[in-house]
Amino acid sequence: MNNHPKPMRSPLCLIENVRGELRTGEQALEYLRGISEPVVVVAVVGLYRTGKSYLMNRLAGKQTGFALGSTIESKTKGIWMWCVPHPNKAGHTLVLLDTEGLGDVDKGDSKNDAWIFCLAVLLSSTLVYNSRGTIDNQAVEKLHYVTELTEQIKVKSASASSARDEEEEEDSQFVKFFPSFVWAVRDFTLERKIDGRDVTDDEYLDFALQLKKGLGKSAINYNLPRQCIRNYFPSRKCFTFPFPTAPENMKNLECMDVNDLCPEFRKTADRFCEYIFTESRVKTVKGGHIVSGRMLSHLVHTYVKTIASGDVPCLENAVVAMAEIENQAAVQEAFRTYESGMEQVKNTLPLELNEILSQHQKINTVATDVFMKRSFKDENGAYLKKLAETIDKHYADILHQNEQASEKNCRKLLMDFYAPVAQKLQEGCYAQPGGYEVYCRDRDNILGQYRNQGNKGVRAEDVLEEFMKEKSAESNAILQADQKLTENEKMMQEERERTALMEQRVKAEQEKKEKMEKSIEEVRRSYEERMKQMEEKMEEERHQQQKEMELAIESKLKEQSNLLEKGFKEKADLLNEEIQQLRKEKSESSGGAFKNIVMPLLKTGVEVFSTFLQYKTMGKAFK
Repeated sequence: MNNHPKPMRSPLCLIENVRGELRTGEQALEYLRGISEPVVVVAVVGLYRTGKSYLMNRLAGKQTGFALGSTIESKTKGIWMWCVPHPNKAGHTLVLLDTEGLGDVDKGDSKNDAWIFCLAVLLSSTLVYNSRGTIDNQAVEKLHYVTELTEQIKVKSASASSARDEEEEEDSQFVKFFPSFVWAVRDFTLERKIDGRDVTDDEYLDFALQLKKGLGKSAINYNLPRQCIRNYFPSRKCFTFPFPTAPENMKNLECMDVNDLCPEFRKTADRFCEYIFTESRVKTVKGGHIVSGRMLSHLVHTYVKTIASGDVPCLENAVVAMAEIENQAAVQEAFRTYESGMEQVKNTLPLELNEILSQHQKINTVATDVFMKRSFKDENGAYLKKLAETIDKHYADILHQNEQASEKNCRKLLMDFYAPVAQKLQEGCYAQPGGYEVYCRDRDNILGQYRNQGNKGVRAEDVLEEFMKEKSAESNAILQADQKLTENEKMMQEERERTALMEQRVKAEQEKKEKMEKSIEEVRRSYEERMKQMEEKMEEERHQQQKEMELAIESKLKEQSNLLEKGFKEKADLLNEEIQQLRKEKSESSGGAFKNIVMPLLKTGVEVFSTFLQYKTMGKAFK
C-alpha cells in the first residue's frame, strides 16, 4: 500500500512548462515528500496526439485521469504525475509520468522537447516511447532526441572526469543508469513478418533497430539513433497495438467501456500492463541506491533547477546533492528518536547506572537503525560520526543530570534521617556523660536507614562519604566533651572514626571506578552495534552497486553477441572495451571503505565519553 496519508485521486502537475520555461509543481513535490517507500517510475514520451495518456490511465487502473483530448491540440503540458499503490509490489508506489507531446506545432521549440525527453529519462525506471503506425526509418528518426542525450546529460561532474573521460566513457556509462525501454506502437495494422516468417513484437523491434554496414554519411545518420537506443538502455521491449475501436469512435475513447474496445487491443493492453507491473524495476540512482518518493522529489527539484539555470544535469551531482539532504535529515530524525526515547528515561531519574546504560543501549540501537534506513552514500561515515557525537554528548548530559538527581535525592534522605539527631543536638541530649555513645548509636541508625533505602542512584556512596566527612567535626566535639570516656578511650574512638571514614572513601572510589569501567565498556558495546549496522548498510549498498554493474554488463554482452551475429566485428570489439571497463569497475566496487570508518568512529565515542569523565573528575558540568 502507498504509505501516503492521502491517496492521489487524480494527476498533479510535477513539472510545469510555461512559455518554454520549466518549473516544478510544488503540490506534486509535497505529495512525493510524503512517500518514504521505494518507487517504480514509469514515464511515457512520444509525439503529441498518439494516445500516451490512455496507456497511463490503464496503468493507474482508471478509465480517466490523465487528459486524453479529442482534437489535434496537445492536452498535456509539462509532466504530470499520478502516484498509486503498486499492484504487484507490496510496500512500493507506482509513479506514472505523462509528458507533453513532442513535436507540438504550437511550441515551435525543439529544445524544449529535448528537455522534456531528457527529464523523462532521468526520472524514470521504465521509459515508454509511444508512436503510431510502424517502426520504420521515419519513426526512428522522430526519436532523434535520444541522439542528443550526451549533450543533455552528464554522468560525472566536471571535476571528477577529464575531457577524454567525457568523450570516450560517458556513452558506456549510460546503460548503468538509464531506464528500461519499451516501444508501444499504436494503431498497428501490418503483419509481423520478416522474410515470410512470423515474428514476435520484440523481434520486430530488433529488426527495425538493425544497423547498416558502411562508413558513409547516409549509413552513419541511419545508425546513430539505433546505436543510441541499443547502447543506452539496458533492455528493450515492444508492444504493437491494433486500433482500439472504429476511427469514428476514437474521440469518445475516454468514456467508452473497456468491454466495448477491440478484443485484440484489450489483450495487448493487458499484456502491456502486466509487463510494466512485473518487470519495471524500482527507481535507482548512480551507485545502485534505491529511490523513495521523498528522494524522487529531490531529484526533480535538482534537475529542473539545473536546466533552468542553463546547465546540463549531472547524475553524480544530483546524487551527491540528494545524499547530503537525506543524510542530514537522517541524522536529525535519528537524534529525535533517541532524544524522545531518553526523555522518558529522564522523567524517572535518578536511576542506577545499569538501568540507564541498558536504556541508552536499546534506544541508541533504534536511533541508529532509523539513520541507516534513511541515509545512503555516507561513504566516509561523516554523518554516522555526526550522529554518534550528537547522541553521545546528549547521553553524557543525561548522565550528569542523573548524578545531580541522585545527589539531590541522597542529600534529602540523609537530612531527613538526620533531623531527629539535629533536634537532640539542639536540646543538648548529647552534652552529658555517655552522650557520645548515644550519638554514635543514632548516627549508625541514620547510616543503616540510608543504606536500606532503595532508588538512591549513582551518587549514593559519594554523598554518604561527604556526609560522614561533614559530620566528623560534630562527632569529635561530642566525643571530646564526653566526661565518661578516658583520654585513651577518646583516642581509640578517634582512630575508629578515621578508619570508618577511610573505608567509606575507599568504597566510594571503588564504586566510582566500577561505574567508569561500565561506562567505557558500554561505549564500546554501543559502537560495536553501530559498526555492525554500518557494515550491513554498506554491504547492502555494495550489493546494489554489483547488481547495477551486472545489469549493464549483461546488456552489453547481449548487444555484442548481436553485433557479431550481424557481422559488425569492429563495433563488437569496441564494445568489448566497454565490457572490460565495466567489469573492472564491478571488481573495484566489491571492496569497501568500512575499515576506514570503524576506528575513527570508535575513537570519537571513546574521546567524547573520556572528556565527560574528565569534566566530572574536575567537578565541572559537561557541555
